[in-house]
Amino acid sequence: MLQNVTITPARRSLEFGIYRDGDNNLDAIQESTLSQALQTSARDSRVEFTVEDTTRESRAPFNSAGDKVRKLHTDEYTISNGDIGNVRSEKAADMSDEANLARFVARTLDNAQASGAKQTWIDLVDHGGGDGGGLQTGDGSVMSMPDIAKAISDGLAMHAAAHPDDARRSIDGVVANQCLMDTMGFADALSKAGVRYLAASPETMLAPGVPSDVAHAIASHENDPGAMAKSVVNDVMHTKYDAGDFGGFGPAAAFDVLDLDQTKMRLAESSIKRLNDDVSAEAGAKGVRDVVREDAGAIQGMVRFPGASKDMPWRADRPAIAFYDRLAGDERLDARLRNDAAAAAHAVGDLVLAHRESGEFAPFGGADYSDAAGPTIHLPTTRYQIDPWASGGVVETKNAFYKDVDEDAMTGVLA
Repeated sequence: MLQNVTITPARRSLEFGIYRDGDNNLDAIQESTLSQALQTSARDSRVEFTVEDTTRESRAPFNSAGDKVRKLHTDEYTISNGDIGNVRSEKAADMSDEANLARFVARTLDNAQASGAKQTWIDLVDHGGGDGGGLQTGDGSVMSMPDIAKAISDGLAMHAAAHPDDARRSIDGVVANQCLMDTMGFADALSKAGVRYLAASPETMLAPGVPSDVAHAIASHENDPGAMAKSVVNDVMHTKYDAGDFGGFGPAAAFDVLDLDQTKMRLAESSIKRLNDDVSAEAGAKGVRDVVREDAGAIQGMVRFPGASKDMPWRADRPAIAFYDRLAGDERLDARLRNDAAAAAHAVGDLVLAHRESGEFAPFGGADYSDAAGPTIHLPTTRYQIDPWASGGVVETKNAFYKDVDEDAMTGVLA
């Protein structure tokens, strides 16, 4: 029971869609994102949640048979003012299907219009793999990053077709409650789908992950993106989950909110492309290739916790700002390359509205993430790292960003 809670006056400000893909080992632990949503809505009536939850959990009022039933199924409902409504339970949906996500996006937008919400965000809850994709299925495959962005675009089109009077409504932000989704490739894809903000971690996350009360932070700062971003990052990085005898743990070693303004994104892309092309053009000059390889190798890839195996594909995902800053400060490179790198670092940094990283993240053995500010970029330093899990049908290089910025040119130098 909630007690001593300050109730925010009623005025719907935010429709917050929670798309929880619980068809794997995260089902039970990530269920708490839903109880968090219930608590948040009770104290802030400006927020309504639209939920699609595929799960084996059995909770009233979804199943009259009670907790003994553990079949995989999908629950759809809304949460507002501390109550659950519009409940529908049916056979399990394929949460990694682009068409299914598109329908959820459209339904969230429909509810946003009905509730008069000023903003619409969606929270994608599951395993993630950066540019490799997210929303992992039970068989281990994932929904590709371009398909996630396409689902958002398709959902927007579905809502606009059904409600032409509300056709200008968009998905204002995406929360990626998944590992490693703070990437330049994902940011680019979402920006082209009309999404303005991405809240995500460049690193692995510990479930339950992003607390659902970030919806309160978003609703509280609807006219101040900077304050919103700082509040969201603070909520994530100050959250502690109880680990019993092991104490508390935080959900992320690093977390960012990115501004996906299309003008900023175009500048970042053009700056990165210029650097990639110029590095490739000068790679034949004496020492250049060795210097660039050395600088890339000095920036540790992600998944830095103890026991991380050498074949983990995300080791090729390096913090973009840290890499470009290192090139910019390396006087063994000529002035043009250093200036290119400085421009790329500045342009990527301009996307970061707020960030925080841990200099000693205890759950990962005290690993240092002090360079993990801002999005990552796929920078393989061996041939294996280019697309290490391609045999499973998942690739990190088949996306518009990788192609548009000539990242294959930089890869050719490094790997």
